[in-house]
Amino acid sequence: MKAEVDRLCRDLGYRFNDPRLIEQALTHRSAGGKNNERLEYLGDAILGFVIADALYHHFKQATEGQLSRLRSHLVKRDTLARIAREFNLGDYLNLGQGELRSGGQSRDSILADGVEAILAAIYLDGGYSASREVIQRIFTPRLQGLSLEHHQKDAKTQLQEYLQAKRIGLPGYEIMDVSGNPHDQVFSVLCEVPELEQRTIGQGTSRRKAEQEAASQMLTVLKHG
Repeated sequence: MKAEVDRLCRDLGYRFNDPRLIEQALTHRSAGGKNNERLEYLGDAILGFVIADALYHHFKQATEGQLSRLRSHLVKRDTLARIAREFNLGDYLNLGQGELRSGGQSRDSILADGVEAILAAIYLDGGYSASREVIQRIFTPRLQGLSLEHHQKDAKTQLQEYLQAKRIGLPGYEIMDVSGNPHDQVFSVLCEVPELEQRTIGQGTSRRKAEQEAASQMLTVLKHG
């Protein structure tokens, strides 16, 4: 195992019996050969289960909907990318020249996928208990910082339910503009409620974030004028 990767393993608190697994987990498909795509798939499932189990036992009075929202918050791309940066994961990734030139080592999607791939590699190398221990070590501080009140339904869901309660048709979303470099884009999305002749525009670093911002603005307009 390379010395740099060995340092990453020490930070993770896990030493691989088969170093080839961590090497594969750190290899993006752009580098060619055996890469981490399949590991991402497995890691996503393992992470989702461990977090679901932890939330189930930590929030004993939470409803299914509340637990689902908390889990989504913990395993979403933004959270995983932040975790990746805490471990300086971008420094260890094996990327193709194209991705390196475009800043792939700093892109949220690649960093988040790398975290999932590493968790899968740990699972394949040491079994469920080993992967669970690493996940708990990383996520317990975040889980303890959660509260049911701070993670309610997202703005799009709230807007949909608000309109349905008033028997008004659902809103529509449309991308109006995409600006910036490929790895640092800004999306502008229009949210429209035709029956009320109301429109708002939200911006964000992804289409999802821009839609949420536009929906949040629409809620403010409808509720408070």
